[in-house]
Amino acid sequence: MEMDAAIDGAERARMSADNQREQAVAPVDEVLPANKLFFFGLQHVLVMYAGAIAVPILIGGAAKLSMEEIGFLISADLFVCGVASIIQSVGIWKFGIRLPLMMGCTFAAVPPMMVMVSNPETGLLGMFGAIIAAGLITMLLAPLVGRLIKLFPPVVTGTVITVTGLNLIPVGVNWVAGRGQAVGDPVNLLISLIVLLSIITITKYASGFLRNVAVLIGIGIGFAVAAILGKVDFSRMSNAHWFEFIAPMHFGVPQFDIGPIIALSVIMIVVMVETTGMMLAVAEMVGKKVNAKDITRGLRVDGLATFIGGIFNTFPYVTYSQNVGLVGVTGIKSRWVCAAAGLIMIVLALLPKLSIVFALIPQSVLGGAGIVMFGMVVATGIKVLADVNYSKESSRHNLFIVAVSMVMGMIPMVNPGVFSRLPQWLSPFTHSGIVLAALTALLLNLYLNGYDGKLSDDAIAQRVGS
Repeated sequence: MEMDAAIDGAERARMSADNQREQAVAPVDEVLPANKLFFFGLQHVLVMYAGAIAVPILIGGAAKLSMEEIGFLISADLFVCGVASIIQSVGIWKFGIRLPLMMGCTFAAVPPMMVMVSNPETGLLGMFGAIIAAGLITMLLAPLVGRLIKLFPPVVTGTVITVTGLNLIPVGVNWVAGRGQAVGDPVNLLISLIVLLSIITITKYASGFLRNVAVLIGIGIGFAVAAILGKVDFSRMSNAHWFEFIAPMHFGVPQFDIGPIIALSVIMIVVMVETTGMMLAVAEMVGKKVNAKDITRGLRVDGLATFIGGIFNTFPYVTYSQNVGLVGVTGIKSRWVCAAAGLIMIVLALLPKLSIVFALIPQSVLGGAGIVMFGMVVATGIKVLADVNYSKESSRHNLFIVAVSMVMGMIPMVNPGVFSRLPQWLSPFTHSGIVLAALTALLLNLYLNGYDGKLSDDAIAQRVGS
C-alpha cells in the first residue's frame, strides 16, 4: 500500500510539473484581459495613425480625386492595415512572424505611385494592377530574402536597429516642429513638451497598468490641451459618414503593365530589407529567438498585404517602424495587443466618423510621444551593439563595420542630394538610410569577418537572440 501511495505521489508530482510547463506562456504569446488588450492596442493605433492615413491623402491628391474618394482611400487603407496586422501578429498558416508588429503603407512607394496616377496611360487602375503583381512577387521572393538572416550577426543587427531609430528621429522632430507657417510655433512646442513630461512622469511614479499606458495617457493629455488652445478643428467630423463598406475594386478592374510592375517590385525588395530590420528589433525587445523560417513568414505578410491592398484600392504595405519603439517604451510584449490594434483599425475603417476623431490629433501631440518611442529604438540598437566583441584582434573589424555603416545610414537624412545624380533606378536603395546601413554592414561583415554557410536555423536563432 505504501509503495502504491508513493507511486501515486510521484505520478501526481510528474503530472503537476507537466501542467506547469504547459501553463508557462512566453510573454510574446500571453493573451491579456480584454480591457488591457483594448487600451494597449489603442496606443499602437494612435502612434501609427498619422502615417497610415498620409499615403492615401498624398496619392488621392496626385490623382485629383474628390474629398469623398480620398476618404474612401483612407477607409480602405485602415481596413487593410487592420487585416494585415492581425495576420502578422497572430499568424495564419505560413504567414505571420507572430510578434507584436503593426502593418502600414510604405512611404518608399509614394514617388513611383504618384508618377503612375499622374500618367493618363497608367492611372489608378494601372497602379492597383502593379501593386497586386508586386505583392505576388514579394510572396515568391520571401523565402529567398528570409534566408539572408544568416548574414545578420549582432554587429549587423545592432547597426541596422540603431540606424532605424536614427532615421525615425526626424519624423518625431517634424511632428514637434509642425508644418507650413506653424513651424516653430511656441504653442506646438509647449504641447509636445507637456506630452513628453506626462509620459516621463507616469513612467516614474505610476505602476502596473497605468505605467504601461503612459503613452496613451500622454497623448490624451496633449489632445485635451491642444483642444483647449484651439488647435483641434472638430468641424471636420460633420463631413464624414457613419458607416462605409469597403468594396474591392471600387475604381474598376486593375490593369497590368510591365513597367509599373517592375518599379513597385524593386521597391518591395527594398521594403523586405527594412522589414527584416524591424522584425529583428522587435524580436530583441520581446526576447524571442527568430530563425529564417520566422523571417520568411513575416516577409510573406508584406507581400500578402500588398496583394490585398491592390484588390481593395490601397497601397504597398510594410511592417511599421513607428510602433517598434512603443514596444520598448511600454514593455508590453504580447503579440495579441497588435491583433487587438488591427481589430480597432478595421472598426475605424467601417466607421469613418469615428476615425476622423483620431485624424484630429495634432502632430505636436504625437511629437512628444515620438521623442520617447523613436529614441527607444536607438537605445535598443545600442544595447545589441554593446554585446559585440570589439577587443580581440579578430574582432576589431566590428568597429569598422559599425562606423562605416552608421555614416552610410545617415547620408539620406543629412543630405539627400549626395545621390541625386545617380541613375533613377538606384533611388529606392539610396533614399533609404536603413537599406544603405543594412547593405553596408552586411557586405562589410562578409568581407572582414567571413561567412559560415553551414549555419543551421538553431544557430541562427542563437545569434539573433543573443
